[in-house]
Amino acid sequence: MSAHFVELLDLLRRRSLRMASAVEDMLDEACTAALRADHALARRVIARDVEIDAEEVAIEAEVIRLITLFQPMASDMRLLTTVLKVNNDLERVADCAVNIAQRARHIDSPGMAGSAEDVKEIAQGAMRMLRGALKAYAAEDCEAARTLLEEDAVIDAFYGELIRKLAAAASRSPELMTTHLDVFSIAKNLERIADHATNIAEDVIFLHTGEIVRHHLPAAEADPPSQKR
Repeated sequence: MSAHFVELLDLLRRRSLRMASAVEDMLDEACTAALRADHALARRVIARDVEIDAEEVAIEAEVIRLITLFQPMASDMRLLTTVLKVNNDLERVADCAVNIAQRARHIDSPGMAGSAEDVKEIAQGAMRMLRGALKAYAAEDCEAARTLLEEDAVIDAFYGELIRKLAAAASRSPELMTTHLDVFSIAKNLERIADHATNIAEDVIFLHTGEIVRHHLPAAEADPPSQKR
């Protein structure tokens, strides 16, 4: 490939990493807003979604442009498809952060108090997973990405335990049902963020090995049954 294409590819990758940093910061602010019932911070998170959406569209357009102009192959094509897939997951993480912030806008400190520690535990786990996945993406660290795949089950376990506690609390205090639903929504979005972090880790593995680890299937079994002979 030409030096010009290599330069454009590097610029695209750097742009993707800047978006990743912005989304990570947005999530951190959303979690802080929820745990502290900080309505002003929640509004700021919601306002930032416009810039993330615009950047997601711009990065996707650039990926398509580079594929069309240069028709890359092998590792260059894997990099472009990985940027495209990570780009989509980052935008979804930003959406989840906005959902958390929207709930934080009308939750109060007393309402959050009973579930604060559980939510904090899930939030820390989800942020740790996202940070690890993005670090692996930036460093092109396949082994670090593989270790992250096991952490999603931990977040799922925390989430399941919180749901059981919320169900019990709702039966004891139905008058606080709105608050319980807000906490449930916050926790659900955090659980989804962990899923997106897992997707990014899987994409890092694909980038460097060509191996498709989605659904924990070997690459040869990744195609739908209808395509097998």
